[in-house]
Amino acid sequence: MLLLGLLVLHFALMVSDLSGLPWFINVSESQGPGTALQPFSFNCSSSTASLELLSVQPPTTFFNPPSLTRWQGSYVGKVTLSSSARLNALEVNHYELQLQFTCGNQVMRGPLSVDVQRDPSRVRCAGRFASPAGETIQVLETITPGARLYTLLLPGLELQGAQMSIISAQDPPHFPGPFSINEQGWLRAPPQGLKGQAQKVFQLRISVSLRQGQSCQGMVTVKVLPAPSSQVSFLQHAQNITIPDNLDPGREVFHVQARGSDVRYEILSPVPSPFYSIGRADGVIRTTASLELARAPDAAVTRLQVKAFERLQPWAGAKLDLTVIVQGANHWPPRCFPALLVTQIPETAPVGMVLRTLDCTDPDAADTILDYQLWFHSPLSPASLRLRDSVLEVNATLDCDAPGACMQLAASILVLDGGQPQMTTEVPVLVMVTPVNEFSPACVPQTFRVREDAGPHTLLGSVVGTDLDYPHNSIEYYVSGGPATFAVDRLSGEVQLLGPLDYEQQRLYRLAVLLIDHGQDQDPTYHRSGSCTITIEVEDVNDQAPECEPPFQELTIYPPPGRSVEVTKMSCQIPQEPQRLAFSYSIVRGNSQRRFSLQGAVLMHNGPVLGLPWPEQPRTYELLIRVADKGPSSPHLSTTATIIVHLIPWRASTVATSTHRTTMRVSSTMTPLLVTSTEVVWQPESWFVVVLTATGVLVLLALSWSLSKLTQGLTQVLQAPSKPAQALRLNSIQGADGSFEGFMEAQRMELPQAPNGIMSLQHFDGRTQDSSQTLLRMGPQLNSGFPATTKHLPPAFS
Repeated sequence: MLLLGLLVLHFALMVSDLSGLPWFINVSESQGPGTALQPFSFNCSSSTASLELLSVQPPTTFFNPPSLTRWQGSYVGKVTLSSSARLNALEVNHYELQLQFTCGNQVMRGPLSVDVQRDPSRVRCAGRFASPAGETIQVLETITPGARLYTLLLPGLELQGAQMSIISAQDPPHFPGPFSINEQGWLRAPPQGLKGQAQKVFQLRISVSLRQGQSCQGMVTVKVLPAPSSQVSFLQHAQNITIPDNLDPGREVFHVQARGSDVRYEILSPVPSPFYSIGRADGVIRTTASLELARAPDAAVTRLQVKAFERLQPWAGAKLDLTVIVQGANHWPPRCFPALLVTQIPETAPVGMVLRTLDCTDPDAADTILDYQLWFHSPLSPASLRLRDSVLEVNATLDCDAPGACMQLAASILVLDGGQPQMTTEVPVLVMVTPVNEFSPACVPQTFRVREDAGPHTLLGSVVGTDLDYPHNSIEYYVSGGPATFAVDRLSGEVQLLGPLDYEQQRLYRLAVLLIDHGQDQDPTYHRSGSCTITIEVEDVNDQAPECEPPFQELTIYPPPGRSVEVTKMSCQIPQEPQRLAFSYSIVRGNSQRRFSLQGAVLMHNGPVLGLPWPEQPRTYELLIRVADKGPSSPHLSTTATIIVHLIPWRASTVATSTHRTTMRVSSTMTPLLVTSTEVVWQPESWFVVVLTATGVLVLLALSWSLSKLTQGLTQVLQAPSKPAQALRLNSIQGADGSFEGFMEAQRMELPQAPNGIMSLQHFDGRTQDSSQTLLRMGPQLNSGFPATTKHLPPAFS
């Protein structure tokens, strides 16, 4: 057994190369359980490693899970054959093992191919020949003596000079002669042949051996079949014939028929036949004497053997055995008790329950065996009742839970005797199936939705109860406890509203509905009940309008020119639903010239509007603002609030901030409103004052230079009044005037940008002042800075 020494291959592999190497191993089919197939060596520095056998193709249990051991710094794996290993190269000559090696966190897979090699020195009997039952062959008894019956084929033994012999006993008288087999595997019939051995079975155990002393055994079973008979054969089989004893001589008893050419018939036994004869050409068996049992008791049972044969070949024919039984004449039908079977059973009667046993007798013969048959008159009866001899039983589960199922089961029991002529008695059967209340009514939990503004007697829905008992709708409905706001109709199960609902107080109701059935049992006082829970959800209806606090305001504002200012912010809510804060605001009246706008709840005074002059005089606006709720609830309700705004235009001479507090008492719930308007005073930095002073000096110098140029131009015009010169001077003058006027206009455009603190230093008397003179007068004051002034008025309530 040096095969493993020749097949050992050592692989010093890195783990990363495992999945890429194909491994091939050759193993002899003579290797048995426990044989090691292949050691494997793996380089792995991890302290934890494993080798697994994932799969084998084709699937088999011949291979054990691989083992893995650590040796001299590396891992060595090994695969061995299991205890069930039976390698056979003729059956499977290739296996593929899928291996998985794990080194630490690295997992690699690779295939191992195992090729099973034939062992020339091994003898193996295969196929059905080597099975416990052996090989079975069938031959006719007319086969030629010494003919070849079977050839034993064993792969691989045809060139090895195998010796084959029959080792089982072949002793007479069971064996007509010995069967034989040669070195080519030919099984031959005995020299005496197999004639007369029909229906026999011969078992032959055969041994196959080689020169090396190896051998195997198998079994061959030979079944001998009868040779096909002549062409004559009966159309009937052997049977019993029963006739009455009152048949006259010459009456037909039975008619036999055979297949063949020009067939003739005769009675072989008994000879002579005292009571019967057969037509030689037609095969009709007739009586030849009186069969009255009182006079001829030997006629009670007669066994006849009839032969059919061809007229030209009387030796080739067929035989048929008949038994004729003579019975006394039948005069009275069977008598049964009770003559009428009426009973009542519940629908829950179990299968096999005995309803009644009939007691029947034959007046003609006390020992007569009677035959009982059940005949049905209603379509449901065949599945409901059955008859075992004279016992009537329940055959199937009865059910009254379908329309028309609980009805009378009508049938008849036919009792037949064995006399001739056969006489019958009918026993009527009437079975009443009564209902049983088996199931409790049930209903499915439901959810109904109703608006909170629904009125009394509003139909919310219906509770649908079901009952498997028939009638299925025989249910009454009741409310078990719960609020008196709802009611359930006793017969229809309709849920109605009786009282008012309020979404803000209670949004969900649960009603326990009790169901009670009736009229579903033989006992009218027996009831079953069930229940289910009905959920009623109250849908919110928008029935509360928003309220604003306060509903009336009066304000005074001093809007500066060029920008928008906040007038007030409205505070509105729904007291009953404080969580609802989504409202829409709109000015519905009083917003002339679009001076005001709403940004959500904030009232804004708009800046300059295109095409509209800035107001010069104080003005009062009475605004009516509509506040409506928003959201999915409908309808949308709204309220109005009134805001009176006194608008005083902003002027440069306005000295300080003014505050007007006005409280309008509209109702006892109103609170005073304090309105404060603050004006911002400009206080520049020191460096800006210096820059502004220098700019004023430069302006004065530019004006002086312009005046001097203008004076020189006029003088030249007066001295040289020529037309071209005059036109030129006029243009120069106009240009100079334009420059001066442009310069003065620029100064006028810049002066309004100055803070109102500067303007407040001069007393405004309503007269126009020259801007250049004003700057000259204000120069010293600009150097000293601008103090900020803010005045706060004490609160006042009216």
